[in-house]
Amino acid sequence: MRASVLDLCRTAEWLTARRVRGYAVILILASIGLLANSYVKAMGTDGTDFLAFWGAGHVTAGGDPSAAYDLSVQERVQTATGSKGWFAFVNPPPFLFVAAPFGWLSFPLAWVAWVGSWFMLWTWATIRAFPRYWLPVLAFPGALLAAGHAQTGLLTGALLVSGVTLLDRRPLLSGALLGALVIKPHLALLVPFWLAAGGRWRSFTAAGTSALALLTVSWVVFGTQTMLAYTTSWDASAAIMASDDPQFYLRMASVYSQLRLFATPSLALATNAVVMLGLVGLAMFSWRQAGGDAMASGTAMLTGTALASPYLFNYDLPFLIVPILWLANEGRTRGFRSFEKLALIGLFLAPYATRAAALPLGVNLMPLASAILCWLVWTRAGRTARGKTEGADATNRGTAHKCGELMASMG
Repeated sequence: MRASVLDLCRTAEWLTARRVRGYAVILILASIGLLANSYVKAMGTDGTDFLAFWGAGHVTAGGDPSAAYDLSVQERVQTATGSKGWFAFVNPPPFLFVAAPFGWLSFPLAWVAWVGSWFMLWTWATIRAFPRYWLPVLAFPGALLAAGHAQTGLLTGALLVSGVTLLDRRPLLSGALLGALVIKPHLALLVPFWLAAGGRWRSFTAAGTSALALLTVSWVVFGTQTMLAYTTSWDASAAIMASDDPQFYLRMASVYSQLRLFATPSLALATNAVVMLGLVGLAMFSWRQAGGDAMASGTAMLTGTALASPYLFNYDLPFLIVPILWLANEGRTRGFRSFEKLALIGLFLAPYATRAAALPLGVNLMPLASAILCWLVWTRAGRTARGKTEGADATNRGTAHKCGELMASMG
């Protein structure tokens, strides 16, 4: 009995494509209810993350962009919605181009427009890369969690997904999209090293040009005062990272945050820095591991991105849909490894599950899930590269053999 259950888990042959689609539909329906509940709560007195973006956009649309970083102004603007809570805006000035259009809308309407716009953009970018898996894309908990918080994860996820999946076909556009991550730069820590190691200099240059152009244009449009005001937000960011509230760190999904539950800030940050350096190496050597395959290498870089930054939440992780679907597609094409199907289901659900279990367990296991995903991608990329090399060698041997026979018959 035990052996048969183990075999069922090892191969998971019962987990057919039809059942996966059925489970995805159930998850979508359940998430619609959760999303509606998130909207109701966002309109309540407790406040929501989106207040920071709407408040910044509101003052920018009103002609005073530097007030986006003025804490007293933001408290007044955000609490005017009826919320007792309010949030500091800490994103760089180029982000004001994103926030300003929503600042023209009333807060309730802006919340819906924000969530709907970025969810559609992320969905379009992902389904364009993986059209076969459109139902799992719509059901991905990492994206639905970002939608429920009305956070930036869907926008940054769309940039990362497009940047990686377009690298071969549209290198300049790919680089420009990755450079746009200047709006949330800690999600692009590995990108320049990855592009340089792969010799993708057109994309590398486009990324740098894009980032510098956005900074320059925001300086011209919003003024020097806004650029200087942004530097005052660094104090707010430092205060956030120095918090001693365990519940705050349980809501985060970084190596640093979980170490902060029992270690000093300096030790946690130093450990995260060591991890980040290791992931820089992973991103750079992923090209060799993947045999030069941009998609496989980019997938490895994205899994590393989920572990590199000290400041990361579960709602920042919509981009992890790429490694999960890449692994699923490789398994469908080349055969799944033992327990790989079940592992992918667990990793697919991990953004929801680890966030829900964090407070009861006293630890957020998302960094562990990201590490497992990273290992699966790394080993699969090597296996795929070897398979392609062996296939090419076999083809070459077959061609040489036929040529030899032809020459013999001619002789």
